[in-house]
Amino acid sequence: MKTAAKEKSFLDEDSVSYDKAKAVIIPFGLEASVTYGGGTSKGPQAMIAASPEIERFDEQLWCEPFKQIGIATLEEPKISSDIPKELDNLAKTVRNVLDDGKFPFTFGGEHSITAGTIRPFAEKYDDLVILHFDAHADLRDGYMGEHYSHASALRRCLDDDAVKNRGEHIELVSCGIRNISAEEIPFLEANRNRIHIYWGKDKKDWDVKKIVSHLQGRNVYLTFDVDGFDSSAMPATGTPEPGGVFWPDVVEIITQAVKVCNIVGADVNELAPIKGWHACDFLAAKLVYKILSLVFVK
Repeated sequence: MKTAAKEKSFLDEDSVSYDKAKAVIIPFGLEASVTYGGGTSKGPQAMIAASPEIERFDEQLWCEPFKQIGIATLEEPKISSDIPKELDNLAKTVRNVLDDGKFPFTFGGEHSITAGTIRPFAEKYDDLVILHFDAHADLRDGYMGEHYSHASALRRCLDDDAVKNRGEHIELVSCGIRNISAEEIPFLEANRNRIHIYWGKDKKDWDVKKIVSHLQGRNVYLTFDVDGFDSSAMPATGTPEPGGVFWPDVVEIITQAVKVCNIVGADVNELAPIKGWHACDFLAAKLVYKILSLVFVK
C-alpha cells in the first residue's frame, strides 16, 4: 500500500506510516456521473489540504484523538471515467486495508464510490447497517443511462450483484433526506423493513435515540454526502439543498451511534471545492477528524 508523503497526507506532519496506522485515508476522486455542478474529483485533495488547520484537541473528548488513532493516507491513484472498473479498483483497495485490520476511510469523489467501498464490508459482515447522511435518497435504479450513477449510490449498495447476495440483508438508515423522486418510491415501499428514512422536513422532531436504535449492536458503515448539510453551510457541492443538517445535528447522531454500535468504515463524498472559499473544505476535513475521533476515543 503506497502512502502519500507527509505534506500530502491528512493531518500533514501528524500523519503516521501505514504500519502504525489504525485508520487509513483512501483518496478517490471519481467524477463520472455528476449531473449539475462539477468538481468532485478535487474533493479528496481539498480535504487533505485543509486538514493541517484542524485543531487537534477535541473539546468534547478532552484529548488529542489523533495520538490514539494513528492516521495514514494512501496516494491517490489515476482514475478513469469507467465507473464499474473504478469501483472494482476501489473495492480492492478497501478490502486490502480492511484485511490488514485497519479502518478504511474513503474520500470521494462522487457518491457512486460507495457502491465500491461497501463490497468488502458486505462480504465480511452479515449484520451490516449503512448510516447515511444526504440530501437525496439515492435509490434510483440508475440515472441518465448510468447504472452506477451518483443518484443510485444507495440502491446499488442494497441490490447490486457485486455485494455477493449480501445486499438483501443490509439495512439503511438515512438522515436529512429532502429529495426523492417518484421512481424511487416503489423500491422504498417494497423495502420498508430495511430502509429507515429520517426526513429533513421533520428534523425538529427527530428522536436521536430512535435513529440509533436501528444500529444497536450492529456493524455499521457510515457514508456522508456533504450535501446532507444545509446549503448555507455547504454550498461547495454539486447539488446544494436547503433544509439540511448542521454540525450539532451530525455530532449528536454520531456521538450516540458510537455508544451502541461498531462503526467499521466510512466515506465522505461530493465535496466540489469553490476556489478561494476554504470554509467548506475545512468543514469536510473536520467532519472526517470528528468521525474518527468519536469512533476511536471511547
